[in-house]
Amino acid sequence: EDPARASFLVSQFPPRQPVATMEIIAPDDMHLHVRDGAMMQAVLPSTTRLFERAIIMPNLVPPVSTLLMALEYRTRVMAAVPADHTFEPLMTLYLTKQTTPEDIRQAAADGTVKAVKWYPAGATTNSEAGVKETEVATLLPTLTAMAEVGMPLLCHGESTDGSVDVFDREAEWVVKVLTKLVDLLPTLKIVMEHITTKEGVDFVKSARAGVAGTLTVQHLMLNRNALFSHNGVGGLRPHHYCLPVLKREVHRLALVEAATSGSGKFFAGTDSAPHPQDKKENMCGCAGCFTAPAALELYAHVFEQEGKLDKLEAFTSTNGADFYGLPRNTRKVKLTKEAWTLPESFPVAGLPTGVVPLCAGEAIAWKAVLL
Repeated sequence: EDPARASFLVSQFPPRQPVATMEIIAPDDMHLHVRDGAMMQAVLPSTTRLFERAIIMPNLVPPVSTLLMALEYRTRVMAAVPADHTFEPLMTLYLTKQTTPEDIRQAAADGTVKAVKWYPAGATTNSEAGVKETEVATLLPTLTAMAEVGMPLLCHGESTDGSVDVFDREAEWVVKVLTKLVDLLPTLKIVMEHITTKEGVDFVKSARAGVAGTLTVQHLMLNRNALFSHNGVGGLRPHHYCLPVLKREVHRLALVEAATSGSGKFFAGTDSAPHPQDKKENMCGCAGCFTAPAALELYAHVFEQEGKLDKLEAFTSTNGADFYGLPRNTRKVKLTKEAWTLPESFPVAGLPTGVVPLCAGEAIAWKAVLL
């Protein structure tokens, strides 16, 4: 290995806190895409090797919009979990204009579905069946039923107004949509997912009880410059492209402060979103970063740089469980300061290209093992 090509993770940010090993409660990923079929078989083990539970996103084609579809999807997820892994998928429903209060009550009574996901139509991958922010008021009876049964609403928080700059869409949504929604339904539990802006962080911090936010690996590590260069080498970086898009450094710093603060309002949600390499490196490349293969280790790296490793367990393992009213995991994960190299790609049966993870081929500073 050429020592001149030092890893971004290991050498560019020398550690501030001399911790060689630590144990934390096994984590939960409160925002995860596992897809379906061969892709799910390829990517799910990257999560289940360490994470005991995950909130599974419903944006398949067709979307997972009914209890029956969620139950069938859960069966497929469980069939893809390696035999020697323990894992519980926490299922969600996709909010559509056809979602009724009875759908919500039925899902809550069954117990398999833990939340409902709102994708503003056109905001991200497979969001076409979603509800536009201008239409959400028509679903007030459904949202009221969610509040009554304690079913959280998970929000992809971006405006779909084409006149709004792509870097401003989250801040616009906070002002014009989220603020009103939180006030209109004071008992509805709401998660602002994959927060990317200081405006989003500040809103969640000051919001009423029952409002929380998830934070991803890539938005904690990278600012928007990383779309155009990496490790000092220029060039468009499709594997850094996700939605919401990476933002300015001032926003990244606000996210890091929130994640490492110890506040129970923020918890880990990787938004790990796998796409085949040829769909990412494309004239119209897909949005999403595949972070599952080193998610916990990369979170640990961020917390280490802030001197806040003592806050890592709350962010990855307890805040999310507490918000969802779940028992905390009983197993532990051991993290060791030991560099290892992330594979360049993960093969997918039947596809010509595999899935390239975030930090592909780079040295990862921490290594984690489920105990």
